[in-house]
Amino acid sequence: MVRQILPALILPALLGAAAPLPRPARPVAPIISQAFGNEAARDRQGEASDVLRIAGIRPGMAVADIGTGGGYYVLKAAPIVGPQGRVYAQDLSATALDQVRQRVQTAGYTNVRYVQGRQTSTRLPAASVDVALMVHMYHEIEQPYLLLDRLRASLKPGGKIVIVDLDQPSEAHGMPKALLVCEVKAVGYELMGVTDLARGYVAVFRPGVRPDPASVRACRP
Repeated sequence: MVRQILPALILPALLGAAAPLPRPARPVAPIISQAFGNEAARDRQGEASDVLRIAGIRPGMAVADIGTGGGYYVLKAAPIVGPQGRVYAQDLSATALDQVRQRVQTAGYTNVRYVQGRQTSTRLPAASVDVALMVHMYHEIEQPYLLLDRLRASLKPGGKIVIVDLDQPSEAHGMPKALLVCEVKAVGYELMGVTDLARGYVAVFRPGVRPDPASVRACRP
């Protein structure tokens, strides 16, 4: 009888021990498009070249494009990391990933892998990523504190997160700089730098000391 009762008593205590991380104290923008703007216009503005330079993408690296959408950054990163590197095209949408797969095959790249994630987890392999890109999509994440907390397990030692967004309210499909920095730092990442772009900005973070989830509070706009 004791053997049957103890698990029933212990399990709820163990489940309750993991305090949930907060939801954002701001609007979460709906996903309205698989692409941010016109790719030709982005090329003219030099967005991708600036972001990948700031991110420090080099041959042999493993790069994850989280929320890849139409695969714009996958197609930019794949030739830079080269055959010894890897690019993870990650998205919630299986349809989007199928479209990216077709574009990658047409371009002839063989170093791209495809990962369908969830709103609370990227589902990237453990210790697999040197640079995790989150481009014009952070404001659409339903539970950013939880996703960021789980993402650290997918980063290699020395890995970093690179977030690109517009400096405007989340309901307008952007993310104010100060609020973004507050949210990412709240789950234990350290800010490495923020750089303005022709449109928006890029913020780079590295994992620091992971806080007790019970101590994390949602940042206020």
